[in-house]
Amino acid sequence: MPRRPTPLRSDATPGAPTRLAKGAKGFKQHLPTKPCATCGRPMAWRRVWARCWDEVKHCSDACRRQRKPAGTGGATP
Repeated sequence: MPRRPTPLRSDATPGAPTRLAKGAKGFKQHLPTKPCATCGRPMAWRRVWARCWDEVKHCSDACRRQRKPAGTGGATP
């Protein structure tokens, strides 16, 4: 019976890739970041946001739900 390769990380989850590419170490340092419009925390670029990075304003669904309503500039009718 062939031996399975030993994972490089001890926290590897089953089914997840266990080996990283040689040049991948520290790659996240070079990703663009911008602050969340609600909480102000920095959020880094994600692959799922590749097509809409300019439209992303909130770091999470919780921040998106808590966002300040637009158009309430203090004017009362």
